[in-house]
Amino acid sequence: MLLEYYKNILGINETPSFLEKYLLDPRLLRLQKIGYFCGMDYASNDIYDFREVITRYDHSLTVALLTYKLTKNKEATLAALYHDIATPCFSHVIDYMNKDYNTQSSTEEYTEYIMRDDLYLQECLKEDNIDIDDIIDFKKYTIVDNERPKLCADRLDGIILTAISWTKSIDETAIKNIIEDVIIYKNENKEYEIGFKTKEIAYEVLKQANLINVYCHSDADNYMMELLADITKNLIDLSVITYEDLYDYNEEQLFEILYNIREKNYKSKEEEKLSQLITLFENIKESQVTKTRLDDVKNRNIEPIGQGKRVK
Repeated sequence: MLLEYYKNILGINETPSFLEKYLLDPRLLRLQKIGYFCGMDYASNDIYDFREVITRYDHSLTVALLTYKLTKNKEATLAALYHDIATPCFSHVIDYMNKDYNTQSSTEEYTEYIMRDDLYLQECLKEDNIDIDDIIDFKKYTIVDNERPKLCADRLDGIILTAISWTKSIDETAIKNIIEDVIIYKNENKEYEIGFKTKEIAYEVLKQANLINVYCHSDADNYMMELLADITKNLIDLSVITYEDLYDYNEEQLFEILYNIREKNYKSKEEEKLSQLITLFENIKESQVTKTRLDDVKNRNIEPIGQGKRVK
């Protein structure tokens, strides 16, 4: 599996001892059943044929490992580990439901609340003498998160994970070459930024990012994201779940609820409509997808630094 190979390249077998107890945090473990691809693991195989199952937990771990590999900074590493703790079921589908197509950050408002309410996390931080305020705002660590088109651990990791499973445009050699070429620069804004020793690898990462951008702006992906957003909204409108439940349930639990509704012998008109949407989501063929191009969908452009200069 390429995901396991990637983890090994990052040093999963040498995970810093201080990090181990945090990896058992129940709030973090919930992310093991939140897919990285916005609930599309449950979608029609004719549209999505992922090579591997990748979760938000995997992403949180690999961003943390990459951050530690580059910085050896505990606070930055923990900020990286917890940066997606507020991810709801179906991830960016909920941003679509909120009509936040452009920034896709409408769900981040819960991050601080969830972390401050996490008693397990608080105990771990107390043991390590780390202030929770030093890890809540992950965006203050520019190695972890940075504005586009700059590169950061979150963004680079997302490119690699997506190329592993969705676009299937990367292999072991490419992963190894990218990680071994990573270096930290001080950019034009005097911020620390992830870049590459060579222009060749910077262009390779740019090529991967551009391909992902095409996938994320396709009619098929826009249609399916909107369809699952509609399904989720219907579930909330029926008062089966609340909006807040999206941050406590996992995707397996939500789909079990959806399947139970579909299997009911007697359904209301609204439940029947929801059942039809679920079946459509699972079985639609790409040839049946209607044009759903959304002009304001987030542009995932990057301009990585290679050999000291930005490439585009």
